[in-house]
Amino acid sequence: MKVLHITSPKTWRGGEQQLIYLAEELKVLGIEQVIMCPFNSRVHKYCLKHHFPHVTYYKGFSANPMVAFRVTHVCKRSNIDLVHVHDSHAHNFAVLSSVLTTNNIPIIVSRRVDFAIQGTSMSLFKYNHPNIKKIVCVSNAIRHIMATSVEDDSKLTVVHSGIDLKRFEDVEVGTSLREEFNIPKDHALVGNIAALAPHKDYITFIRTAKRMIASGVKVRFIAIGEGPSRKEIEEEIASAGMEAHIHLAGFRDNVPALLRELDVFLITSSTEGLGTSILDAIASGTPVVATAAGGIVEIIDHEKNGLLCKVGSEEELSAAVKRMLEDEELRERCTEEGLKTVLRFSKQETARKTLELYREVMEKESESDLEA
Repeated sequence: MKVLHITSPKTWRGGEQQLIYLAEELKVLGIEQVIMCPFNSRVHKYCLKHHFPHVTYYKGFSANPMVAFRVTHVCKRSNIDLVHVHDSHAHNFAVLSSVLTTNNIPIIVSRRVDFAIQGTSMSLFKYNHPNIKKIVCVSNAIRHIMATSVEDDSKLTVVHSGIDLKRFEDVEVGTSLREEFNIPKDHALVGNIAALAPHKDYITFIRTAKRMIASGVKVRFIAIGEGPSRKEIEEEIASAGMEAHIHLAGFRDNVPALLRELDVFLITSSTEGLGTSILDAIASGTPVVATAAGGIVEIIDHEKNGLLCKVGSEEELSAAVKRMLEDEELRERCTEEGLKTVLRFSKQETARKTLELYREVMEKESESDLEA
């Protein structure tokens, strides 16, 4: 079996990390693969550095027919058996390849976001194209949403995203964040690692922080990550008079060490496909307070391995963070149970389940060819 993975972003976020985790583990399992990615993208640079088989393309725009022809060419040249697309634009290219060149290689689609697909005829067409054999949802929440738009719901399946548990072994608790942002030793440090994007609802994060500061809790807040909402978030922090209490640390690559510095991991997302940053926090032994958004509830079991709060409720979130900081027994219980939880979300487990899916699709394709 030979698999072509297609990705379209030039940046590196959760989806790209999941693609690389999957490709690495499938390689260990003996699967031949080629990654098709934009020229000079972060994935392209990764493939070059790690000598992973890949081809590149110039994206141009989200439905570029020239990229579709490139998909067909790569499939023929590399004897591809299965195409796995990892984002919406990659999905466009694969379906266009089928439509414009009668490329009938079966397609698997990964769906990582928990909002409904657009109700346009084009969107409905691409998700219901006959060459789409499986739509892999990273949570049951996404599967439920997708069921309203996919005619054959037997194509929908759930494979949770996974993390590299080895990254969190033997990591010492540092003080780099406290030193960099001059955080007093008697102040707790609450933060998250997430893109600065609308669905992460940093407005609620800021309001939660303001409510806690106003109540007299000695705490500082930090957000690690970059994204399109940075200016808006900076303006909201300034408007709330919270510049001395909330720090935007930007993109960092030493996630395991930074997570160990946090006293509480706080995520206030309004929507969330699954929330692998939560898994990272749990694997680091950092207690979690989160909103009950999307797939988060498939990770966090309230009162057992973390605390869940209503989406958009700074009242509940601030009370939950304060409780987590003050209740040592709760922290210890959540940490202990959390370390059991993450064992179900390893990148190896994700790859194993994905490979089972690949084999199921290929077996059905073989049966169809025999019948024909």
